[in-house]
This record gives sequence, structure tokens and C-alpha cells, in this order.
Amino acid sequence: MSKISIIIPTINEANNLPLLLSDLSTINKDREIIIVDCGSEDKTIDIANIYGAKVFISKERNRGLQLDIGARNAKGDWLIFLHADTRLAHDWFRKTNSFLKENKNSIYYFKFRIDHKKMIYRVLEILVNFRSKYFKQPYGDQGLIIHRTTYFKNNGFKEIPLMEDVDFLRRLNNKKDLKELNSPIFVSSRKWEKTNIFLQAIKNWHFRRRWLKGESLKSIYSDYYKN
Repeated sequence: MSKISIIIPTINEANNLPLLLSDLSTINKDREIIIVDCGSEDKTIDIANIYGAKVFISKERNRGLQLDIGARNAKGDWLIFLHADTRLAHDWFRKTNSFLKENKNSIYYFKFRIDHKKMIYRVLEILVNFRSKYFKQPYGDQGLIIHRTTYFKNNGFKEIPLMEDVDFLRRLNNKKDLKELNSPIFVSSRKWEKTNIFLQAIKNWHFRRRWLKGESLKSIYSDYYKN
């Protein structure tokens, strides 16, 4: 298989990063791990170095910029974009590897799972996976696997602090190229633990609606992190 580059944006992820990097350590060759940090004050960069990752620094806290820095410095034919607080199944690479030999025009994403036993999260999983599969709207926390030619042909992630995933996928000419992998990604429940998940989903929908109507991302970003 062609070499892959795994790109992870970080900010103070010392508690989560070792778990993800441990999952990724099952690949022993033909891969590189790229950490793009934007000012961590904990041990994030030290941990990245211990695991042999390549570390790049973003001049600002901007996830779209971080992801694009990673892509532009990557050497692999396939780019795998992951959030630092996610986990992968033990056989994820075996299941993914066969897909990556087929069609470089396809963009893959993992099945959405949440790392918490509460039944309410099972409902959220069903809704997210339905949205992703039938409406072709996966988000970045589900992991995105994109061939580098497809990434740059579509002008990559814009330098925007949020909704960079929605923006990129909206620019695709053929949504049929979005394909779900038969492997889960386990997303941290931390962003839902202090709120009602359905109220949060409504808020997120409202933020996306404001953005699609042309409102400044700076204003939306301020409100998003205020909530």
C-alpha cells in the first residue's frame, strides 16, 4: 500500500493523545504521524515526540489551518485526518487498507461511536450514522481519509477555525464519493457531558445555518465557545 500520513490537530491534548497514538502504533511501516499544534501549554508536544510523530506549529488557533499545514507537509499518498480525542478499533488498519487500494477518488469516514455507556448516546450514534450515510454529511470527528490528489484538487481545508469539515465536503462535486468504512471511530463524550445532547445538536444546527447564510465565522466562533 502507498504510504499514509495521519494528521492530528492539537491544543492541550496530553490526556487524550497517548491513547490515540497507541492505537496508531499498530502500523509499523509506510506511515507517518503529523501533529499540528497551536500553542499547547501541557505535555502534548513532548508526547508527540516520544511517539515519533512529526510536529508542526500553527501560528494561530485555527483547526482548518492546522489540518492544511499537516496536509501540505505530508509525504503520504493518503491523508487521514483525526481528532486527538478519538480512538480506533484494534483492526482498523486491516479493514481500511483494502479500501485504499481501490479508488483514490473516494473519501472515507468511520462509523460514529461514542466512548460512553449511556443509552442516550446510542440514539445519537444512530442519528449521526444515518445522516452520514444517507445525506452524505459526515463530520471531521468521524475521521476523514482523502487521497492527496483529491484533497488538493478540491483546494483542501480553508483557514477557518470551525466548520472546516462542512466547508470542504460541501465543495465536493460528487457526494457519491463519500463512503463509510466498516470500522468504528470512538469519539470522546466530553463535549456532551455538560449539556443536553439534543439541545447541543439544535445549537450546532443553528450555528451551521448562520454560517450558510453568510454570517461571519468570527462571530459564530465566539458564540460556539461561549456555549
